[in-house]
Amino acid sequence: MIPVKAYAAYDSATPLKPFDFVRQEVGNNQVQIEILYSGVCHSDIHTAKGDWGPAIYPLVPGHEIVGRIVAVGSAVTKFKVGELAGVGCFTDSCRNCENCKAGVEQFCDEGMTGTYNSYERGTNTPTYGGYSTSINVDEKYTLHISDNLPLSGVAPLLCAGITTYSPLRHLKVGKGHKVGVLGLGGLGHMAVKFAVSFGAEVTMLSGSPSKEADAKLLGAHHFALTSDEKTMTDLSNSFDFILNTVSGKHDYNAYLNLLRTNGTMIIVGVPPTPAEIPAFTLIMKRRSIMGSLIGGIAETQEMLDYCAAHNIVSEVEVIDMNYINEAYERMNKSDVKYRFVIDMASLK
Repeated sequence: MIPVKAYAAYDSATPLKPFDFVRQEVGNNQVQIEILYSGVCHSDIHTAKGDWGPAIYPLVPGHEIVGRIVAVGSAVTKFKVGELAGVGCFTDSCRNCENCKAGVEQFCDEGMTGTYNSYERGTNTPTYGGYSTSINVDEKYTLHISDNLPLSGVAPLLCAGITTYSPLRHLKVGKGHKVGVLGLGGLGHMAVKFAVSFGAEVTMLSGSPSKEADAKLLGAHHFALTSDEKTMTDLSNSFDFILNTVSGKHDYNAYLNLLRTNGTMIIVGVPPTPAEIPAFTLIMKRRSIMGSLIGGIAETQEMLDYCAAHNIVSEVEVIDMNYINEAYERMNKSDVKYRFVIDMASLK
């Protein structure tokens, strides 16, 4: 058994606290990763509070994990002790359904095994995530990490990065396209970086004038203040794609009207209430709305390799583990640029 230190939510109402547990010895096909950095995703907060359904307490969040391999199973062929490795939002899937075989394991028909708040397949053993000192993962669901980039900035790529990379690649966004990015947060800032890197003309759409300077620093070609009525009118029928990262309640229709004929709004944010969309908003310009989750293992590796080749990382604020509750409070106030990342050395 491997003793592990962690921070966990013990219920939906109280702050996260230290939690000690044990992981099983490394299996034949597994690697053991000493976790160096763990990103803090807003979904960690929602899950810990039970906002998205029942939580398995004690709950150890964290699915943006980078670290170094300290042990490998006897059948492992893709990784060696001493190499850097990463773990994203899931650690297993059924492996046999149509989606798993197609490399989109995130859409597994039986449901992917979450890195936390899930159960190991076929057992009653809960999965514990990256707010911990060590994790064991099947090599098939483990990712290679380049040593060319700062690891703290790489960690959020395992969720915020792939969440925005995947739909842009799926739609073949590139040169000649006009892309609006709605919302400048953990997801939005990565969307800007990727869309610009892919060659698109990118406009940051935000209701906060204070976001303009940062949007330009991140590479956005234009900034549009969505609270200005004339600006919104002038932008009608402007964009091929809008990547909507907003998780708060907002009017989808106001932004759908900014799409050109055949334009697509990509939904990656999760508002708390359903949207009301009149059919004519879509019909009159043959507009589309598509949702996107994360990416499969192969696509996530592709994204990590792309980032290493193009020097793309997340903008982060590195924190100690004992600051996590304050970090949650600040995230709820949108007071972070643009992702908190835990230095797991602070937990040892």
